Amino acid sequence: MIIRIDTDAATVHVQDGSGSRAIPFSDPEAFTVVSKAWLRVGWDVKDVYRFTWLGRPVIQLPEDLVRLQEAVFATKPDAIVETGVAHGGSLVFFASLCELAGHGVVVGVDIEIRPHNRAAIEAHPLFPRITLIEGDSTAAETFERVRDAVGRAERVFVFLDSNHTKQHVLQELRLYGSLVSAGSYLVAADSIMSDVVGAPRTQPDWDVNNPGAAVEEFLAESDRFVREEPPRLFDESHVEGSVSYWPGGWLRRIR
Repeated sequence: MIIRIDTDAATVHVQDGSGSRAIPFSDPEAFTVVSKAWLRVGWDVKDVYRFTWLGRPVIQLPEDLVRLQEAVFATKPDAIVETGVAHGGSLVFFASLCELAGHGVVVGVDIEIRPHNRAAIEAHPLFPRITLIEGDSTAAETFERVRDAVGRAERVFVFLDSNHTKQHVLQELRLYGSLVSAGSYLVAADSIMSDVVGAPRTQPDWDVNNPGAAVEEFLAESDRFVREEPPRLFDESHVEGSVSYWPGGWLRRIR
């Protein structure tokens, strides 16, 4: 696809297999086309690697963070589990939401929590709401430690953002899906991988070896979840869909 943006005429010109057309800026399709290109360009220049949350690097798109906040506010979880800790920004993000609500704990799991990151997380003012668990998220002993940390929480929200291979994410979906309470969410991050094959920092097999493929297989074998983004609490826009690194990655437990 070839895209040309004409700011004077306020149109997006698209040329693809079906021919050429000019889409006015006021058409939601123009926003969708430009957003897809922006996501790819953002990947190439590592746009998400420049944000922090309360002092810790948080490698997420701002729109994705806002959607997470909306979902947490709506579901009011007693416990939030995140696989993949990295610098701890997402853990601190979740902990800040719990702190504002006056309720909830956060459990972070990673196969390796680097000493400097652990020290920074443990020194953070919100650390009292955070439990760190080091180990392979799909290992039985690690999962049991997570279950113990979640304890008797009735409402559990799970965010998967560790190893993004299809097989690993599928194992996480099967394991951690059992923790998610009815009405809450299981989110598989970075399904955008299938859309950026050939970009820097990618692998040739990402078109099939990605979290989105794991979600498809998981949904085919489980009737406890449906693919469903949380409802928007406010939307007076003409926009269709989301600008996200997790397209199709939101799963809601229905029973």
